[in-house]
Amino acid sequence: MKRQAADLSGNERMVLEIVRRAPGGIMRSALAPQTNLTQPSVHRIVDTLLDAGLLKLGETVVHGRGKPSPALLLNGEAGYTIGISVNTDCVSFGICDFACKVIYEEMLEDRPDQRRETLFRLKQRVRDVLASRAIDPSRLIGVGFSMAGFFVDRARRFNAPEPLRDWSLVDIRTELETLFDLPIWVENNGTTGAIGESAVGAGRRFPTFGYLSFNYGFGGGIVLDGRPLFGAFGNAGEISRVFTHDEGPSRPALGELLKRLNARGVEISNIRELRQRFDPVWPGVEDWIAEIAPALNRAIDMLRAVIDPEAIVFGGELPRALGERLLALPPSKSLTRYGVEAPFPTRLVSEIAGDPAILGAALIPLMDRYFLWSLPRP
Repeated sequence: MKRQAADLSGNERMVLEIVRRAPGGIMRSALAPQTNLTQPSVHRIVDTLLDAGLLKLGETVVHGRGKPSPALLLNGEAGYTIGISVNTDCVSFGICDFACKVIYEEMLEDRPDQRRETLFRLKQRVRDVLASRAIDPSRLIGVGFSMAGFFVDRARRFNAPEPLRDWSLVDIRTELETLFDLPIWVENNGTTGAIGESAVGAGRRFPTFGYLSFNYGFGGGIVLDGRPLFGAFGNAGEISRVFTHDEGPSRPALGELLKRLNARGVEISNIRELRQRFDPVWPGVEDWIAEIAPALNRAIDMLRAVIDPEAIVFGGELPRALGERLLALPPSKSLTRYGVEAPFPTRLVSEIAGDPAILGAALIPLMDRYFLWSLPRP
């Protein structure tokens, strides 16, 4: 990469962000109206970014009566990031290019019970994939790491669910920096899931939304005007915090559903199998939905009260058929004044087929180094 991220000006990052949000490409003449810059200034910035190899020219587009001109696109080969997602029963990773597209995704077969062994297998698989795709490791920008759980301090130590005990309360960022010899970004999977949803899912229609992450536990993420909210300690959206210890078993955590199913004779060993095999007619499913409905509505009501979202996205590892059943639950009855209620957000199941946390984790290094989380108003 000819141009280092530290050299980029705010205006150059803004132009890259506008191009990023136009996946089919955008003409030079369409850039200036989306900024507070003059057309000559935008042209100079574009030329600089083309010369740096961060932008490239696409197909020529005929626009009105003017001279046909090529569309501007992000140059996917300008650099690459690695996104890692650790769940209670599996570890997945993806390779993302500079055009913010996941060009490779893989799930490791073994359970991640032992942290060090899992990380060494992960590094070897990443190395093999880079070699098979002829990607020079020097073109790697960084690694985004995502895991279930919440942070306990500014060192980004996780307090993860019981199946990830070996990953909890350790300096995972330092371990990853030593292992990969790259800059590392660490976030919980609720936040990275929301980032992935913002980039390629419901966030393209709803700039402000709450993301509910249904995993072994239950968490979430928040996106405001296209920008993820991290919080002082990285725990913004950690919605399970509102439930007491006694209420914990009745929150909408898939690990609790797993226990109910096993008790009813439905043998499901982990959340991945639950997602792959889920059948809404299994004994215990309807009882669990009725049990968690008040807690789910409380989580939605809190997001409504605090961030006033356009949408609430049901995501994480939630089976789609189960998500559709949860969407059918009636919302809480709100207090009204003069018989009129406040607007209610659209509720929907995540539109991402794979693991949105992988994409979100991979995007964080790119967004921090080259793009903008949200665009200033022109």
